[in-house]
Amino acid sequence: MNKHGRVVDLQSGLPSPCPRDPLLSPESHMDVQGYKWVRWRVWLCRLGAVLSLGSLLILFHWRPRLGVLARCRSCPLALAEVLLLRDGSGGQHVVKVQTVEMEEGSLEMLGHQEEAEWRDTVYLHKNEKTLLHYYLFEGLRYVWLDRKGSFCRVSVLNEDWTCKDLHSFHKGLSPGEQSMRRSMFGDNLIDVPVKSYRRLLIDEVLNPFYIFQAFSITLWIIDDYYFYALCIFIISIISISVSLYETRKQSVTLRNMAQFITSVTVRRESGEEDSVSSVELVPGDCLIIPQEGLLLPCDAALLAGECLVNESMLTGESVPVLKTSLPADDRTYSSDTERRHTLFCGTHIIQAKGGRLGGGGAVAVVTSTGFFTAKGDLVSSILYPQPMNFRFYKDAMKFLLILGFIALTGTIYIFLILLKANVTWMQLVIRSLDIVTITVPPALPAAITTGTIYAQSRLKKCNIFCISPPRINICGKVSVFCFDKTGTLTEEGLDVWGVVEGGSAGFSELVPDPKLLPPGYMQSALACCHTVTLLRGQPLGDPLELRMIESTGWTLQEPEGDGDVVQAEYGGHKVLTVMRSPIQKLHFYGHASSEAVAIVQRFPFSSALQRMSVVTVAHGGRSARAFVKGSPEMVTSLCRADTVPPDFSSTLHTFSSEGLRVLALACKPVDVNSDLMNMKRADVEKDLQFLGLLMMKNLVKPESAEVINILRLAQIRNIMVTGDNILTAVNVARSCGMVGSDEKVIFVIASPHTTQSWPTLRFSLEEEVAAQWSAEVMGQSLYQGGFDYHLAINGKSFAALCDHFPEYLPKVLMKATVFARMSPDQKAQLVKELQKLNYRVGMCGDGANDCGALKAADVGVSLSEAEASVASPFTSKTENISCVPLLIREGRCSLVTSFSLFRYMALYSLIQFSSVLILNTVRTTLADLQFLFFDLFFVTLLALFMGKGGPSEELYPSRPPASLLSLPVFGSLFIHTCLIGLGQLSAFFITRMQEWYIPLNSTVFGKENLPNMENACVFNLSGYQYIFIAVVVTKSYPHKKPLYHNVVFLCILLIHFAVMTWLVLYPGPFFSQVLELYNFTDMNFKMLLGAVAALNFLICFVVELLIDLGLLNCLRLLRGKRQSKKQYKRLNALLSDSTSWLPLNQTLTPRDHTVINFT
Repeated sequence: MNKHGRVVDLQSGLPSPCPRDPLLSPESHMDVQGYKWVRWRVWLCRLGAVLSLGSLLILFHWRPRLGVLARCRSCPLALAEVLLLRDGSGGQHVVKVQTVEMEEGSLEMLGHQEEAEWRDTVYLHKNEKTLLHYYLFEGLRYVWLDRKGSFCRVSVLNEDWTCKDLHSFHKGLSPGEQSMRRSMFGDNLIDVPVKSYRRLLIDEVLNPFYIFQAFSITLWIIDDYYFYALCIFIISIISISVSLYETRKQSVTLRNMAQFITSVTVRRESGEEDSVSSVELVPGDCLIIPQEGLLLPCDAALLAGECLVNESMLTGESVPVLKTSLPADDRTYSSDTERRHTLFCGTHIIQAKGGRLGGGGAVAVVTSTGFFTAKGDLVSSILYPQPMNFRFYKDAMKFLLILGFIALTGTIYIFLILLKANVTWMQLVIRSLDIVTITVPPALPAAITTGTIYAQSRLKKCNIFCISPPRINICGKVSVFCFDKTGTLTEEGLDVWGVVEGGSAGFSELVPDPKLLPPGYMQSALACCHTVTLLRGQPLGDPLELRMIESTGWTLQEPEGDGDVVQAEYGGHKVLTVMRSPIQKLHFYGHASSEAVAIVQRFPFSSALQRMSVVTVAHGGRSARAFVKGSPEMVTSLCRADTVPPDFSSTLHTFSSEGLRVLALACKPVDVNSDLMNMKRADVEKDLQFLGLLMMKNLVKPESAEVINILRLAQIRNIMVTGDNILTAVNVARSCGMVGSDEKVIFVIASPHTTQSWPTLRFSLEEEVAAQWSAEVMGQSLYQGGFDYHLAINGKSFAALCDHFPEYLPKVLMKATVFARMSPDQKAQLVKELQKLNYRVGMCGDGANDCGALKAADVGVSLSEAEASVASPFTSKTENISCVPLLIREGRCSLVTSFSLFRYMALYSLIQFSSVLILNTVRTTLADLQFLFFDLFFVTLLALFMGKGGPSEELYPSRPPASLLSLPVFGSLFIHTCLIGLGQLSAFFITRMQEWYIPLNSTVFGKENLPNMENACVFNLSGYQYIFIAVVVTKSYPHKKPLYHNVVFLCILLIHFAVMTWLVLYPGPFFSQVLELYNFTDMNFKMLLGAVAALNFLICFVVELLIDLGLLNCLRLLRGKRQSKKQYKRLNALLSDSTSWLPLNQTLTPRDHTVINFT
């Protein structure tokens, strides 16, 4: 952030987006303003706080910006004592600038290169002390860098480290350097703040809800509503106590999960190894990892050895991952791009080997600490969640303002009525303000969450766990769902289907069993090209690689002890794993295969590179060879052209079209006398000899087709996002029903700009389909022709489409169903692009390569054995996608319930508002216990159990509305309010028309007039209204089970109806006296009141039914037809009218596109 509060590029000084994804780090885009305290302003505010009885402090608590503006003056950031931050979502935060004293001369300990940077950038006061200025925000430390003119994350000081720089730390830091870095970076702690009960109590009491409650209780006490005020006070105390307990309990639980302190071993510059607390770790520390592993307290880059790591806490992926040492080259280190060489905080290192003398343990260098680690980032996302852009929650607050306006209108009316009645000023003020406490229900925001709570409980019983309950409602609005393929739509395990060897002459015959392969490079490649390792004698690794090794019959062995004996057998090279053939036969190395092959270097699989490789050595160290395995397209691009079979493309097309997972293998000889352990990956993976293809059958899970069909019938788009071959993906899409048997697939082929050619874009039909379709069909608009088709695109074309043909991207996204060869970053990008079209996007994956997309999606579902993986908001223990329809059904049920609860709470307030308005007009009101009877016994019980009904068993095409201010919802509330008022007025006037009617005493007002006939008739009718409105607004079909399934709610309704009928027909002297009710003696009149209530219910029920059938939609005709606010609907309409879409079999360049503008 520069001096004007803009985020700046630290290299160029020009305004630019923050390097981190704002979706994953909401604090990235912040405007910052600096302020200094002004003493006289501070004292003036203190005086104002005293004179206002603390009201000014409460205002500053609610609006921190006002507090800063009132007590401070603006100043340059370099001189600021207080900072006002505004994050990307508009939230404002106030933080204090802190200082830490640095030791004199400590800056020089960073070395010459860093010394110049620190001297020039860190803001220092060197009168007597050396001070570093910084502030803490959401756990992250920001330091002042003078040359940049901004506060930057302290992590910026090591973000330019290259891999070679990291290797230079293998000797360790001196104690002085370590101490100085700790002053800069702070303690290595993910310190979740746990507030004291006193602090929590102050924050809770200062909540607007409780301030309003305190105001209401004070008003009721003045108005002599002692019992009602006492009950509400006790309920508020209980509510506050429970809230404080739960809040603190959650904070303590999260702190215990996040904060981890252990003893670790670090290497010092002197060569000694010290055992220190993990709190003392700083970036640059050389960490010694023991052979038995440990729970990692920081992020670290692996410098030497291999580590088997369980990353399920971060990714939800239960399969351990093998991490290998980081190559010492000049590229800039990034934990995202070097995931296979990075050990993440919070992950469990199961075992470490090959990094130290004797073969045990590994060596790593600390790269990030505290909240800057991967675990810290995830904890931060829980502590400080990104605000959700969901219309329902926004409209709820707007509607409270509307109720406030109604309350103001009622206040003015009562004020004028009472002014004419010549009541005292005290009564005038109290009665006027009392209307506000009745009309605006402070419990409304809390009440509408009960449906979500019930849904979360039901999901938990179905082994679906949620760490973000508000997202349950968003599930009800999902319009497109993306699925990973392997492990999600298809089985995790793969069966070897066959192998074909290939060369310049072509491919050989298919060999169904790799054991039947003749001795040669292909068989050794299958046996050696993997990252499988042993843990207590059992092989662990990727299921695909485990199955591949098993199919060859070879066995895996690892060196024991210091490994010197094994190393001697293989020419003195450091051996990671030894692979042995099952039988004695002459091998291509020229020795018996039982003598085995040693793996001395491994480069793990990378989704971005689409390949992995190993370096092997023959027994005796006589020869060495590298093997590469990966996607056929990638591997062949690394092979010498003369070794690739001429029919490679057609053969790959044949196998992929059958839905097989195809991998290519290649090899090359390596100089056995070279430094094999330190070979660069780029040198290994080039000039390869193509060996052949391995085909594996990836069966579609039996549940996948059924679920996809359910979603299609519900008009929810299904999209497959996979890293596999595009033809394999299309075959699986057909198998699971994403692409129908009669629907066509059109491939989107885009190429980037090169020195020889312009970027191009082409839409090509499948070959067999192209032959069937006539030129006439291909020449007309597919949209207008009504032909069913799907687009399929791979990651390379997707990148070119985004970069060079952005105008076509929205159109492709409208019809694309298959996205193949997509990297993890591209999966997340796809989700965001769909969201730009106003889709509500769901994503279901296994949590490993899908983490970015799972977090980016509106609804992310991770299929994991972990009970609550922080990789996504939802985690399902069911290892198939059957959880998706259930989640959507629960989301729709929860959303409908939230709407019902909202409308009920609003109408409850309006029923009471109408009652009080009518009674105050005639100088009376409701009694103390009458208010309490309705509020606690009627409304609270009904609201608590209204949401208990479960979701419908089926998923219907229509989605529930999300806007509270839409015409049907707002119109329904308005009409019901009018009908309720008319019902109460009918009872009121019918009572006054009776021969035995006794007029009120006009000389007194309010409760002094109780009991009376007007009060009794309005009380009786409004009691029925509370009951039948609960029935009217409780929606069921098509998203909830019918009302009779909610047995508890139905029983409460019947009990309430029985109690109310008893109070109307025969209240008895005791209850008449307690509730201050007038006991009518005319039974016919009582029956007439019941009939009025029944008629009122019938009219409200019929009106609600007509509104559900679209009665109010006719009013929309008056305003004319409007375009949808959703961009994907508008774009779909425009494409339907376009005669030029879709341009089949035409090669397009960026200069000859047809613009379809839908802004």
